[in-house]
Amino acid sequence: MSKFVILVTGASSGFGLMTARSLAEAGHTVYATMRETTGRNAPQVAAVAAWATEHKADLRTAELDVQSEASAEAGIAHVIADAGRLDVIVHNAGHMVFGPAEAFTPDQFIQQYDVNVLGAQRVNRAALPHLRGQGKGLLVWLGSSSTRGGTPPFLAPYFAAKAAMDALAVSYSTELALWGIETTIMVPGAFTKGTNHFAHSGKPSDAVRVAEYEAGPYAGIADRALKGLASLEPADADPSEVAREIVRVVNMPFGKRPFRVHVDPSQDGAEIVNGVADRMRREIYRNIGLEELLHPAAVG
Repeated sequence: MSKFVILVTGASSGFGLMTARSLAEAGHTVYATMRETTGRNAPQVAAVAAWATEHKADLRTAELDVQSEASAEAGIAHVIADAGRLDVIVHNAGHMVFGPAEAFTPDQFIQQYDVNVLGAQRVNRAALPHLRGQGKGLLVWLGSSSTRGGTPPFLAPYFAAKAAMDALAVSYSTELALWGIETTIMVPGAFTKGTNHFAHSGKPSDAVRVAEYEAGPYAGIADRALKGLASLEPADADPSEVAREIVRVVNMPFGKRPFRVHVDPSQDGAEIVNGVADRMRREIYRNIGLEELLHPAAVG
């Protein structure tokens, strides 16, 4: 197995931290990136350093705020200067909100897109010149089963942003293949326990409209939606399975990595719908004479 230099965004907690630790345990050099490393996240930086020492793993931290172009460029430059190269990017940074779509202001929608979509774009623009130059690399995108599976109410801004991120990842995959850069979209289901996703979710700014929904025909629907999601999840659902699947994909040989991997204990149907959509995508590329873009090219 090759040892890679890997950057994970949004790695202060949740899937990001689990993934960074698992990849480091597997023998890779991993940069758990996060914002405010000397401020709000200073305790996480110390915890990561202590964990790395205890487990004799090469897990490092680096400052990278995906909402800042300058921070993304500086973070990528730091990793390349520190490690000498960069092989894998795990696009994990994201944030969830919960509430009636109408009660979110346009600025709140912009914030969702900024973190979940533009954050990945900033990191790509900083890192891809390096990956293209070395002729080999891997992008792992943390998607969501919500983009094609069951979509319970009151998660519209988050679902819309994750759908946009998925579409971006799909387009990038064929635009990077001939540069020798692979793409894997990891599709977790709705893990309601074991991550901070739901606990740290944002709320609508327009409290008046929220109250109108809660006092009207949608009274109790939000609570039923959350309880319903939780009830679909098997008792033994383990969010660290997502991290293990990312390790498995990273450790696979070049050219053999899957385009999409579903980790969805609740089985909300995303795997079935994605299977059809991805097959149609392959057929279209064949029909327009661009089938070679569906497979990463060995460069150099």
